[in-house]
Amino acid sequence: MAKKISTKNVIVEMDGDEMTRVMWKMIKEKLIAPNVDVKIEYYDLGLKKRDETDDKITLDAAEAIKRHGVGVKCATITPDKARVKEYSLKQEWKSPNGTIRAQLDGTVFRKPILVNNIKPGVRTWTKPIIVGRHAYGDVYKNTEFKVPGPGKAELVYTDCSGNELFRGTIHDFKKSGGVIQGTHNTDSSIRSFAKACMEYSLDQKVDLWFGAKDTISKTYDGTFRDIFTDVYDKEYRDKFSKAGILFNFTLIDDTVARIMKSEGGMLWACKNYDGDVMSDMVASAFGSLAMMTSVLVSPNGWIEYEAAHGTVQRHYYKHLKGEETSSNCMATLFAWTGAIRKRGELDGTKEVVAFADSLEKAALDTVENGIMTGDLAKLAEPHAKKICSTEVFIDEIAKKLNSIWK
Repeated sequence: MAKKISTKNVIVEMDGDEMTRVMWKMIKEKLIAPNVDVKIEYYDLGLKKRDETDDKITLDAAEAIKRHGVGVKCATITPDKARVKEYSLKQEWKSPNGTIRAQLDGTVFRKPILVNNIKPGVRTWTKPIIVGRHAYGDVYKNTEFKVPGPGKAELVYTDCSGNELFRGTIHDFKKSGGVIQGTHNTDSSIRSFAKACMEYSLDQKVDLWFGAKDTISKTYDGTFRDIFTDVYDKEYRDKFSKAGILFNFTLIDDTVARIMKSEGGMLWACKNYDGDVMSDMVASAFGSLAMMTSVLVSPNGWIEYEAAHGTVQRHYYKHLKGEETSSNCMATLFAWTGAIRKRGELDGTKEVVAFADSLEKAALDTVENGIMTGDLAKLAEPHAKKICSTEVFIDEIAKKLNSIWK
């Protein structure tokens, strides 16, 4: 019988929505609970509970991560108009991920989960590409307005004394309406992002690449360029030199083109929206959106692990009809192992770290032995021996874990 261990301190658990919520429960019940007594502070970030609490529960969860240091989050719905109608919501609530990232002032790092029998879609990629996504600002904290008809849209800045320091015309809508959007960022958040990326590059011993559109966005993107350069020159140039790694800044167009032809093996720092899109591209190219780890790192030392993909809506509707689904749970599983490992590292409990390592090995071995979900079976070389439903796949991992964790 497998040994049962306990965490010394608390992990903040944030439940989610739809099929990932179903997988979340399976992972806890079949893989974690039989082996580890995890001290949990639980927050239900499912859409109905967020609506019921006017999204206060998301802020409460972020504060809990600040208290306990480590959190683990299931995928959640960011509602659009269709979801508002479907769930009878009060409004289109903002992204819980965006809210938590803003509260923790963190940077999201995403890295592919590599297995030997899934080859990258980009044939030159032989090493994992880590995507560091700035976790603040851009469209995720924007202000939008649907312009109803002719009129002038202006950008105005007034200082704290009431002095108008800037007024510029965004667009003069002369014949019809349209749409306007205002985004922002802060010097302090960009500086935290730069430092986090450079520290993580040193930790992972990989080159840091950063690209922005500073030739077009001379002020907004130019500020990112200037702060990254300043942080590197003043604090990291010597550290990078001693570690034998490089910092490379180019236009994002050039960055994308060069990465597509590279062997991988770098940390690619991206602005918030760029990182959202490019991390999904990198994940898909390495196999699947569900084969990507995601960790939010705060400059204050707080850390949150999350599933890097959405809530698998289509599979959830099939699940509700009683049909079997073959949803890949690897990213959700690795969110849990990441949080458990970090809790063990912070608490100095080696057996907790060892369990996280064993569970990851069991999952990877299961896939490499040809037992996998449908999304991976399409990509496997050699062909999959067994294509599993979600629950059967988790059961197969449990069998493998039982042979490792004794």
